[in-house]
Amino acid sequence: MSLRTTIKHLRYVTSFRALSHRSPQHHHYNEDHGEQQPQQDPYSLLKEDPIQVVSDLWVRTFSDYNHRTQKPFTNLTGFLSKLDLWVLAYQRTCAHVTGYFPPRNAIQSHILCDLLSLRNAIVKGQFVWNMKTHLYIRSPNDKPLTKLISKRKLQSILNSDTAPFQDRVVQEVLLVILEPIFESRFSPKSHAFRPGRNAHTVIRTIRSNFAGYLWFLRGDISQILDNEDINVLMDCVEKAVRDKKVLGLIKSGLSLPVQNRLQNGSESKGEFGKKREKKRASTKKKILNENEPKPDPYWLRTFFNFAPVEAAKVPNYGYCGILSPLLANVCLNELDHMMGEKIVEFFQPSKLDSIWKDSINDGSHNPAWPEFVPSSGKEKTRKMDYIRYGGHFLIGIRGPREDAVEIRKELIDFCDRKYGLRLDNSKVEIEHISRGIQFLDHIICRRVIHPTLRYTATGGKIVSEKGVGTLLSVTASLQQCIRQFRRLEFVKGDRDPEPLPCTPMLYSSQAHTNAQMNKFLETMADWYRYADNRKKIVGFCAYVIRSSLAKLYAARYRLKSRAKVYKIASRDLSHPLRESGNNSAPEYSDLLRMGLVDAIEGVRFSHMSLIPSCDYTPFPRNWVPDHERVLHEYIRLQDPKFFCELHRSVKRQGVSFPQDEISEIVWDCKRFGIRSYQSNGEKETKSSSENLLLPS
Repeated sequence: MSLRTTIKHLRYVTSFRALSHRSPQHHHYNEDHGEQQPQQDPYSLLKEDPIQVVSDLWVRTFSDYNHRTQKPFTNLTGFLSKLDLWVLAYQRTCAHVTGYFPPRNAIQSHILCDLLSLRNAIVKGQFVWNMKTHLYIRSPNDKPLTKLISKRKLQSILNSDTAPFQDRVVQEVLLVILEPIFESRFSPKSHAFRPGRNAHTVIRTIRSNFAGYLWFLRGDISQILDNEDINVLMDCVEKAVRDKKVLGLIKSGLSLPVQNRLQNGSESKGEFGKKREKKRASTKKKILNENEPKPDPYWLRTFFNFAPVEAAKVPNYGYCGILSPLLANVCLNELDHMMGEKIVEFFQPSKLDSIWKDSINDGSHNPAWPEFVPSSGKEKTRKMDYIRYGGHFLIGIRGPREDAVEIRKELIDFCDRKYGLRLDNSKVEIEHISRGIQFLDHIICRRVIHPTLRYTATGGKIVSEKGVGTLLSVTASLQQCIRQFRRLEFVKGDRDPEPLPCTPMLYSSQAHTNAQMNKFLETMADWYRYADNRKKIVGFCAYVIRSSLAKLYAARYRLKSRAKVYKIASRDLSHPLRESGNNSAPEYSDLLRMGLVDAIEGVRFSHMSLIPSCDYTPFPRNWVPDHERVLHEYIRLQDPKFFCELHRSVKRQGVSFPQDEISEIVWDCKRFGIRSYQSNGEKETKSSSENLLLPS
């Protein structure tokens, strides 16, 4: 190396040493005492099962059902000090980066030492977010640096958008600790970025609980997902967490916005950087590394482009990364609880109405089918319901329009006072059910019916009266589906859309193309699973995809028209195609038998009879996810009062085995043909014991 090159690299020797993978140091220097102290053995700190630690935290937080009486957690440093949780966070981060979840016994000793160093930096307050020149632990995909890096390479590393691997590990640890704390405090009205809840649960909740509402408020406060005041967000977090180290980590991550750093990096680039960007843009193919994860397949990218407006935006605050959705829900949880109080205050039952006469959960409710709600009568019960998905919410109101205007005014005042958001009326629209309300690409509307009620009056006279009622209908928006297809260049036109050839799959084989499109159609059929017009919307998607592939095959195999493609490949495009002039090619059956080609799957849903119908599975009003139901049941079984009451009921009634019950049933059937009736006292004792065993 020449003297000039050596001098050029001298400035970056320090950064190179920090970036290179450090060997595990078994001694570290103590600045306070000026002496070396031996580092702890990481294997001696692995004493607990991390899954058990996290499970105990979930049980502890869910033991108190009322979020108002829950005390904030003042000491979470003990969880940050557990090396077992850091190993679990490393495993989850590796699964995200490499797609492989490494077993605990397969983690090497130097990685455990690096995790211990990262943990010590967190506990001592020495960790800095996005510090790419001082790495405590490196990604498994990163190659060890054995040569000096140039100034250009170092600058590209510092200006890259990718966060360091160690930041993701810290985010995983914080998420594992904070998620159970806030999940027990969240309102059941929010469904985004939460385990066990998704857009499907929103649609099913609307179908189950929103029948009978006349006015709807559709609000958009997604500005909070883009940027939120740090002080407001920290105030919401401090209501449940008072640990200074955890709060300091979150605040430091929020205080360093990624966008400003990217803008500064782009402005500091010179002409040489622009030339390199232009040169890189001209490169067509990218060769992936051996351990680099593959990009999403074409069908998955296409489906993600169909995401509705309510689900298209994911919050990303500073360097918090995967912690940002949880923090967004923490901030919006104040709105959820405020609306929960408004729902209770707004409820005014009316004995003259046909639903919700007595309690807020009362009503002629059938969760398996769209609910029949009579809308006639002089007085109606005033009731309101609320649901939120991300930064969008929907409020249903049964009452006059003046009530909806008043609720909107209170919402705007609350958002201005709490979040500093100045919303106008266009952000919180009031719409009537007769016009249809679009939410998550589904149209919520009603179908008015006039049933004839026949009953026997005094004197034996049969009276027939016509009533008025509505059926709540949740249908997929066909116009929105056409817009999405047009944006992805699958169709052209609005009223009568014409399919276009699927050009991104031009150089793929027929088997691979059909398989990709089948996965896309299956995913779309699952997305529209709870739409009343599921057959219609999925049939339209299948028609667009099948016609697009037919045009693609007509261009690839020079068949001139879709009719010739359907004639050769059949309606579902399952028969092999080949160019008309290439008669010397071997037969497809011979190639398939030798294993040289893949089997061609037919395009799904080529007939309407193959499309599944709408799923009307019962959905209870007070639905909770399975993991929360199991948690509540486990906590109930841990309560000694439950076993005392169960023991008393066993003493009063005695213990009966299933074999005895079956023998009694068989003997009664032989004697009487039916089971003998029990006495009223036995029925009461049995019902009381059954009520004890039923989950609350």
